[in-house]
Amino acid sequence: MKKIIAGVDEVGRGSLIGPVYAAAVIFKTNIDKKKIKDSKKLSKEKRNILEKYIKKNSIWSIGSASLREIEKLNILNASLLAMKRSIKKLKLKPSITLIDGNKLPELDGYKVKYVIKGDQKISEISAASIIAKVARDRLITKLSKKFKKYAWDKNAGYGTKEHLKAIKKFGITQYHRKTFGPIHNILSPK
Repeated sequence: MKKIIAGVDEVGRGSLIGPVYAAAVIFKTNIDKKKIKDSKKLSKEKRNILEKYIKKNSIWSIGSASLREIEKLNILNASLLAMKRSIKKLKLKPSITLIDGNKLPELDGYKVKYVIKGDQKISEISAASIIAKVARDRLITKLSKKFKKYAWDKNAGYGTKEHLKAIKKFGITQYHRKTFGPIHNILSPK
């Protein structure tokens, strides 16, 4: 029997806003692995094209952890929860699940292994990073239309100079992660 490999990655961990997303991907036999690269090394246009290609040629799922879960559990545990959700949502149980990073979600009955810099080494993990990034970017783009002053369409909610300046000037939104250093420091200066 052929080994069923799932690749898993998360996105949005370092952002100052919104949920954290994770995707899990199992390739179908006809996918061209050479096309797949780490999402961070691709333009937005290329990611969008590859996302459609990956979805068409794989079994995939997306999991997320909400802003409230991030604040309650911390970002690491929320990321692991998003990963666990994405793995559990797969329509096919993998023989092995390869996860980007150096931590593993608790998953009874699953064989899981972490791969440091997995998004650069394992095409299934790269594919998961693309699907998760495109999904999260869609949400952030939608939110950015409502909160134009923060330039989320450009910074995806990360702590750029422009974003931090906007927080100081206009305050925070309900989407900001209040427990994150830069925001926490703005909300409760010493």
